[in-house]
Amino acid sequence: MNRLWLNSTTQFVSGVRELVRGCEQEFIGEFRPLVRSRSVCLDVSTMERIDAAGLAALVSLYCDARTTGHEFAVANPTRRVARILALVGLDRILVTRDLGERLPSEFLVETVAA
Repeated sequence: MNRLWLNSTTQFVSGVRELVRGCEQEFIGEFRPLVRSRSVCLDVSTMERIDAAGLAALVSLYCDARTTGHEFAVANPTRRVARILALVGLDRILVTRDLGERLPSEFLVETVAA
């Protein structure tokens, strides 16, 4: 079980609807500076599609965050996304269960990526 320790430097992000080949580089470009400067929790409750390129993008951001001493996690995956993450074993590494069912709306920052 992954734990994202919430503090004043944790950035919560939502609004990513799909993370698939063709949009993953834009996603990484937008989020890499963020995960290198603070811990990030990505709410994927609205994510409809993810593929191998999207999974690789999440792993890349996780590695960037860890390298710089920060955390990166995803929260509230849809059933479909949760199944894909579990299939490849990333649910144990990326999915945080500390936030309950939904992230508090006052912490969410909408993104335009993907």
